[in-house]
Amino acid sequence: MFLIVIVIGFTIISYSVNARLKSKFKKYSQISLSSGISGKEAAEKMLRDNGIHDVQVMSVEGQLTDHYNPAKKTVNLSSDVYHGRSAAAVAVAAHEVGHAVQHAQAYSFLELRSALVPLQNVSAKIINFVFMAMLFGAFFIQGLFSFELAMMVIIGCYTVFTLFAFITLPVEYDASKRGLAWMTSSGVTTSQEHDMAKDSLKWAARTYLVAAIGSLVTLLYYVMMFMGSRD
Repeated sequence: MFLIVIVIGFTIISYSVNARLKSKFKKYSQISLSSGISGKEAAEKMLRDNGIHDVQVMSVEGQLTDHYNPAKKTVNLSSDVYHGRSAAAVAVAAHEVGHAVQHAQAYSFLELRSALVPLQNVSAKIINFVFMAMLFGAFFIQGLFSFELAMMVIIGCYTVFTLFAFITLPVEYDASKRGLAWMTSSGVTTSQEHDMAKDSLKWAARTYLVAAIGSLVTLLYYVMMFMGSRD
């Protein structure tokens, strides 16, 4: 019961942090930069300043859907970031280029996370099958599968999810650090604008932190459930 309460608590915290992030982004998106630079222009300049010429900056649909694709070497910015000329837009753009810089410099945690992506995807498919099978009672048909076996599979999958989530943390924090350092050195933001950019990225990072802790709590929940079923 205690672990269930914690899981529910982290779900609420996750929702609150995401809401706070959207609120911060909306607030800082309404304040134009004195330099007048857009997210797209900032991304392209940061790439050039880091000697990266084989990465393309693209616009994608959605809100806060920004990401770097190492396979295609594209910095994908949501429309508000791509066209935006605010501290929030430039902060997000610089953060995503930070991932491109990590890729170019073979940042160890990024390479490790990329190596885990196939395992993460396979684990997601397996756990979806397990949950669907449990929902329809397939694990108890003709004694083909046991509850303990189902729990072991779920624990194995959540171990992968949790490992991936915690490896993601240094990747995201480092990308923000690189982006903020570039914003200071390049002079695209004033000190006040830099503080707004830093605040935006701080809340973005917290979403990953909450997700990682939440994944760990969920893993512990299933471990306790498994241990309880054996008593």
